[in-house]
Amino acid sequence: MVNDSSGARRRAASVVRPAIRELSAYQAPPAGDGIKLDAMENPYELPPALKSGWLEVMREAALNRYPDPSGAQLKERLRRVFDLPAGSSILLGNGSDEIIQMIQLALGGPVLAPVPTFVMYEMTARFVNLEFAGVPLDREFALDADAMLAAVERHQPAVVFIAYPNNPTGNLFDEDAIRRVIGAAPGLVVIDEAYHAFAGRTLMPYVEAYPNVLIMRTLSKLGLAGLRLGFAAADPAWIDELEKVRMPYNINVLTQASAVFALDHIDVFNEQAARIRAERGRVAAGLAAKGYRCFPSDANFILFRCREKDAGDVFRTLLDDGVVIKNLDGAHPALAGCLRVTIGTPDENDRFLEALPGS
Repeated sequence: MVNDSSGARRRAASVVRPAIRELSAYQAPPAGDGIKLDAMENPYELPPALKSGWLEVMREAALNRYPDPSGAQLKERLRRVFDLPAGSSILLGNGSDEIIQMIQLALGGPVLAPVPTFVMYEMTARFVNLEFAGVPLDREFALDADAMLAAVERHQPAVVFIAYPNNPTGNLFDEDAIRRVIGAAPGLVVIDEAYHAFAGRTLMPYVEAYPNVLIMRTLSKLGLAGLRLGFAAADPAWIDELEKVRMPYNINVLTQASAVFALDHIDVFNEQAARIRAERGRVAAGLAAKGYRCFPSDANFILFRCREKDAGDVFRTLLDDGVVIKNLDGAHPALAGCLRVTIGTPDENDRFLEALPGS
């Protein structure tokens, strides 16, 4: 019997929700042999001595056993290393993406966020069939507090997502504006600090100051993207409810052991983050020298806008030279003509700037 693919497509179309059929799967193109500066990864690998120690830990991992379902040892390290509030509880996720999904599964909707921002806030809302309301940032990508408050009043969101710094714009929003949103929100306010290592600022104390704040972070940008580990800190009343929709054993044995090992050597990752911050300034200066409009960044990437050239042409020119960045032109009206480059090693950054045509 020959499988009829067209029949499968018809049957899938009859049962898959229309909102899902309208979506496109998240794409992360491989760099091949080129330089990958499109995914906000730390470009530095573990130092050889540290890698040897990590391999020893991996040899002791009991792959035949389920992982600790609570991740107790990992939570203890996270609490100590990141100085999490004493009265908070911790939720672990397979990357911050899973935490976003758990929040929306547990709380329902509507979901509200400033836009443009991290695409998974809206995509996940569609996955779980919730209303999403996006509130435009101002012309300089600052948080429009008055517009946010009006949207909160109109939509009465169950959850508000605020990225701090924001992705893809890279900037930190005004704290007073954030506090106004927190005060007006009827439900949970999630402050996503995925790029905390590069910002030099945190709103973690808000977990104790406000009963409706959850702070979310990931180890991916710090240099452990391959582990897929995210975590959230909030009042136990919130975490207790979110734990009900967390899949059992969602953090595997190797991720737990690797993360504990890495957190015991956090100084190595902090030093790498400092090198990335230093390179960020140099890359911004190089972009400006070639005539591009650079937006201020407190993350490990820079958003920049073409003044004369077509963004797609610039993207393809770099790609032809083996440099992969992110083309955001068309992703949102406010991002017209914009590209985003992740900060790499000094050599990678030199290669990017050399291949980049003038604006």
